[in-house]
Amino acid sequence: MASLEVKSLNSPDETRTFVAKGKMDVVNVGGVIAGRGVFEAGWKWSEHVKPIAKTDSCQAAHMGYVVSGRMMIVMDDGARKEVGPGDILHAAPGHDAWTVGNEACVMVDFGASIGQYAKPS
Repeated sequence: MASLEVKSLNSPDETRTFVAKGKMDVVNVGGVIAGRGVFEAGWKWSEHVKPIAKTDSCQAAHMGYVVSGRMMIVMDDGARKEVGPGDILHAAPGHDAWTVGNEACVMVDFGASIGQYAKPS
């Protein structure tokens, strides 16, 4: 039997606010978790999510699409890449990230790791 399920990130199942400077709207659709992160200018994972996650670096795997704005991602091994509108990225666990410039970075992220992202541990 075929099924069809549609949800909107504009009416999320859950909204998780960071310590400051952003939020993650989350939906579970068809067994897949998707989140839209709004990372305001000045947001940095190690300042605004680390206190929630209580890990040294971000331990979520990200498979994301950047809608707008820019973000720098730095892996624990020192590899780094700046992403921007239209970029699709995969970042393994073990990284820090921050917005670049004065515009919020909006990113849609898919996968199981988003189920726990920015949730108190």
